[in-house]
Amino acid sequence: MEKDKTIDKTDRKILNILLKNAGLSCRRIAKKTGLSTVTILNRIKKLENEKIIKNHTVHLDYSKLGYDIEVIIKLCISKGMLFEVEKKIAKEPNVSAIYDVTGNFDAIIIAKFRNRKSMDNFLKKIQIYDFIEKTETILILNTIKEENILVK
Repeated sequence: MEKDKTIDKTDRKILNILLKNAGLSCRRIAKKTGLSTVTILNRIKKLENEKIIKNHTVHLDYSKLGYDIEVIIKLCISKGMLFEVEKKIAKEPNVSAIYDVTGNFDAIIIAKFRNRKSMDNFLKKIQIYDFIEKTETILILNTIKEENILVK
């Protein structure tokens, strides 16, 4: 496995610390790495400029916030219209991810809903979008693991 040449061992260490707790201050990261706060600040800024760090966020437990239904929706999309359909679907507030995929379907959506009715409304809405030929919905029963992977 080839490692990314734009980051070194120190950058990977900083990234892994941030993956575990994105809310840590530069001072705390400096203490954990043995580097100066200024060095940490400069390295994080470099990683942001290179778009390796895209944003700083939290990982929510959506079920505790009332989103009891999570689904995977597979889509078959007319040839040549994939990006247009994906852009339209990406604007929907319940959609957390969209992926281009190989196989019998062209794209996969991950979406979360508060109840069955809101999921049903969403499915009926996207099924009449131009260029969506077929959908298949999979209800996620339990999430066993969902987290970022550490950088090696």
